[in-house]
Amino acid sequence: MSTEQSVDPELVEQTKQQIRNLVREIAQISKSDIGPQEFYDAVLNRVVTALAAVGGAIWTVTETGQLSLEYQINLRETRLAESEEDQVKHGRLLRKVISTGKSELMAPHSGGGSAEDGANPTDFLLVLGPLKTANETAGVMEIFQRPGNSVQVQRGYLKFVEQMCELASDYLKSRKLQHFTDRQALWAQLEQFTRLVHKGLDPQETAFTIANEGRRLIECDRVSVAVTRGRSTKIEAVSGQDTFDKRSNTIMLLTRLAKSVVATGETVWYTGDTSMMAPQVEEAVQEYVDEVHSKAVAIVPLKEPHDKNDPMAQPKVLGALIIEQIEDSRPRDGLMQRIEVVSEHSSLALTNVLEHNDLFLMPVWRTIGKSRWLVEARQLPWTISAAIGLLVLGLILAIWPANFELTAKGKLQPVVRPQIFADVDGRVVKVLVKHGETVKKGQLLLQMENTELERQITDAYGKLAEAQEELAGIRERIARPGRNQDMKTYELEGRQGSLMAMTKSTEEQIKLLEDQQAQLAVKSPVDGEIATWNVEDVLMRRPVQKGQILLTLIEPQGDWELELQMPENDMGYVAEALADPSLGPNLPVDYITVANPGVTLQGKVTEVHQSAEVRGEEGNTVLMRVAIDKNDIPLRRNGAEVTAQVYCGRSSIGHVWFHDLVAFFQKLWFKVF
Repeated sequence: MSTEQSVDPELVEQTKQQIRNLVREIAQISKSDIGPQEFYDAVLNRVVTALAAVGGAIWTVTETGQLSLEYQINLRETRLAESEEDQVKHGRLLRKVISTGKSELMAPHSGGGSAEDGANPTDFLLVLGPLKTANETAGVMEIFQRPGNSVQVQRGYLKFVEQMCELASDYLKSRKLQHFTDRQALWAQLEQFTRLVHKGLDPQETAFTIANEGRRLIECDRVSVAVTRGRSTKIEAVSGQDTFDKRSNTIMLLTRLAKSVVATGETVWYTGDTSMMAPQVEEAVQEYVDEVHSKAVAIVPLKEPHDKNDPMAQPKVLGALIIEQIEDSRPRDGLMQRIEVVSEHSSLALTNVLEHNDLFLMPVWRTIGKSRWLVEARQLPWTISAAIGLLVLGLILAIWPANFELTAKGKLQPVVRPQIFADVDGRVVKVLVKHGETVKKGQLLLQMENTELERQITDAYGKLAEAQEELAGIRERIARPGRNQDMKTYELEGRQGSLMAMTKSTEEQIKLLEDQQAQLAVKSPVDGEIATWNVEDVLMRRPVQKGQILLTLIEPQGDWELELQMPENDMGYVAEALADPSLGPNLPVDYITVANPGVTLQGKVTEVHQSAEVRGEEGNTVLMRVAIDKNDIPLRRNGAEVTAQVYCGRSSIGHVWFHDLVAFFQKLWFKVF
């Protein structure tokens, strides 16, 4: 006898209505403007729910032809990750669907006629549908369904997945069309940018083009352009501003930031964290961000193209591109690539512009080239006269002798500048001096504390007290032999000797620890004056380590000297003068101070360092020490700025005036030939 189970028509209708609602939702989502991940999440969850499936996955084809998993539900249930062979079979099955563009219904542990067709190595029924764009298959929707249903039900699964793939394909077509539209607009912007940035040969116009057109191409809030000429770096353009005050605080901070990055030659990205930056860059970035409140800042050095003849040569830095996002620190899609394109074309444009404008007497040659009247018959006598005048001027420049003096910036400071170091680790708890204060030898300057050292001293005293107490007891027992029944006399004497040695060792340890504790009181080694700025702000509550510099003193009553920073480019002339017996080794120096610029004073070079270093805004410089008569400067101030001229012999007046230009052409000749 058989019984027939009845199906509730109302329940069936509710199920159909739920599926219709899911289909309508998927259709609406396919027409919306949401991101791919959000779309895949919404579609796959609804399809799996509608089919009451175990899970599913959406796979797409990347630009390189690889399969990429975009979204999955319960993929681990298939156990594909447990077997590399199963992954290969499954991957071939996905590629078959992509290559044929046809849906597939694969029973558990089944496969095609050949290994290239792939197989279903899982325990689930796989329902696969292609996701198509206009002319190609862009991916696959895969559903993991429980096996055991009738063939008619399985075909229903396949038909439903095909319908959902058609809806999803509409979304992919719209996304691809939008992608092509965006790419076409980007290429149009790039074409306009390259055409405009390479159009002119005026540095300022080129900088304004880079700033304004670059901002449109990068799609950021602000772009600024800094240009480096020699050792000077200046902000030449800010997007959206035809003119700006170069003395404003914002521009000065931006200039300092650009200089610090140009000095390193490395790109700097700021999105809120400065811990990985160089100290000078970190300080400049923080000051600028505190002023303008930008959320993200990128400073990209603009460099000359690499020299094909010398691939190992470091390209010259021409300036910097400063990109800012004011409201949002998150980078937009493609931001890095756009910045790279803008910086590359900007570097090439600036290279051409600066090389063109750096040609000798370029304004004169440009005027001559545009002036045909110079060679007309009526103007020819004047032209010949002018040529003769230029020839005479050239002879004068080449023959007339003059003093050859090299200019260098420097500062005034005492010869003796003792530095005070920390003798032990500790933390500064009291600062008793300030900048400019006169101190005596032995005067207490700082007081530090070291809790670990105090603990060690306390432990040592406790250990000593225990040893001494035990030693006293043993001595008492030795003095009364009749009562030493538990230990023999020689055992007591042995223990007594051990305790005496321990006591002595502990006392020596205490003495060493107390000596270290005494070194926590930092005293002045000599009479002098405090040269360190903001002593309390710098040191108070600060942990210091042994050997760390705490303070710098000066001896105002001792000898004084000049410390000059000679540009490295001029050191060849200095070396020649030092090698000349009639001049070296103590080259004469004339200098003036900022406090009294009307008086020229004299000194002599006493020492020239052997290496060049980057020092501040001067770039690569070599340190030179100059001995002076301190009585020439009644009001001496440590660190006072001076401008000095180092005498390097006699030379032609042309060489004196244009030696930098001569050096430039020599370098150019060396590079070319």
